[in-house]
Amino acid sequence: QVQLVESGGGSVQSGGSLNLSCAASGSIGRIGVMGWSRQAPGKAPEWVTSIHNIGTAYFADAVKGRFTISRDNAANTVFLQMTSLKPEDTAVYYCRVEILGSTYWGQGTQVTVSS
Repeated sequence: QVQLVESGGGSVQSGGSLNLSCAASGSIGRIGVMGWSRQAPGKAPEWVTSIHNIGTAYFADAVKGRFTISRDNAANTVFLQMTSLKPEDTAVYYCRVEILGSTYWGQGTQVTVSS
């Protein structure tokens, strides 16, 4: 089994910053893509960002230039640095990892941005 434990998140005012992390543990082989998605109240889930094991990263247009994703392969951990946060970034953020063709999700962490 694979477990993903997220940390970080919380509440911040518009323009502020927050950092999230997600550590994978358990029966881990080689981790492929790691990333983050989010779901705002009453809205469909939204892909936010992904990073490949060689470091190539991709971002949704809504967060490009404001969010940074990184990973520590030795620690099986992915990080999300969020800056210039906006109220529309308010959502539950879920980390996601792909291992040998299977996708695993974290439990989710709340990010709330007030105006």
